Amino acid sequence: MKKIGVLYGMENTFPFALVERINSMRVEGVVAESVTVGGIRMDEPARYRVIIDRISQDIAFYRSWLKLAAMNGAAVINNPFWWTADDKFFNYAIAARLGVAIPPTVLLPHKQHPPGTTERSMRNLRYPLDWEEIFAYIGFPAFLKPYSGGGWKNVYKVHTVDELIRAYDETGTLCMILQEFIEYDHFVRCICVGQTNIMPIKYDPKHRRYLVEHDHLTPELGAKVIDYARRINEVMGYDMNSIEFAIRDGVPYAIDFMNPAPDMDINSLTPVYFEWAVQRMADMAIQLAKNPRPQVKELRWSSWF
Repeated sequence: MKKIGVLYGMENTFPFALVERINSMRVEGVVAESVTVGGIRMDEPARYRVIIDRISQDIAFYRSWLKLAAMNGAAVINNPFWWTADDKFFNYAIAARLGVAIPPTVLLPHKQHPPGTTERSMRNLRYPLDWEEIFAYIGFPAFLKPYSGGGWKNVYKVHTVDELIRAYDETGTLCMILQEFIEYDHFVRCICVGQTNIMPIKYDPKHRRYLVEHDHLTPELGAKVIDYARRINEVMGYDMNSIEFAIRDGVPYAIDFMNPAPDMDINSLTPVYFEWAVQRMADMAIQLAKNPRPQVKELRWSSWF
């Protein structure tokens, strides 16, 4: 029996709907269930053919187990090795190389010394920073946000130098990035499943809600948004992601696309897009359970063994 496991935390709608959907499709030899896991032996074989990971970003225990499961042949969505090494600043640099429009972005050093370090640990840091150069490059308004993480935690919108300095002083030991705020005409959040299945949804970032308006993009602009989203997913290897575009003067700027456990709650997505996400994820999981991808594509180092 080819088992599909769903690993989740506090969310209540998407994981259970996904398990129910897969099982209701009655694909011979395939079954889905909620993951159960305890103390992990180093020689434990993979118990699942596919694992949909919705929580390991917050639980180190799960992340380590998922790496072992992937090494032993499970297809983990998303790849735990890439996700562990990933960060937003690096992603912006990758996307810019791909030809995707990215707002000017600067990586800033920690405001305070990280735990276990002193001034001597930062002797290679140019200090004071050339703030005038940074301001000239980014401009205002701007977003100050962690170089890694999500959920709008520790994110500041700043309009002046004084606001930026006050916000930066509050960031403590976090590593932050400063990015131009795009005064958008239109805002889109894409739900992505399987790298190439892209649903560009009209989104209201002020109230953080999806809007069911299917014809909100022209054919040309919609094709560009989908093309950019596919490029990003394919180069990063994300099979589950959400990508935000702030559109200004017809140019879609990718401003957030490191969301490999995106919010897929029915109350957020709306029933229309929730149904789309559940079905596409079920289809992808079943396909991977029946036809695994070559492990060398998932784990670059696996060819050593």
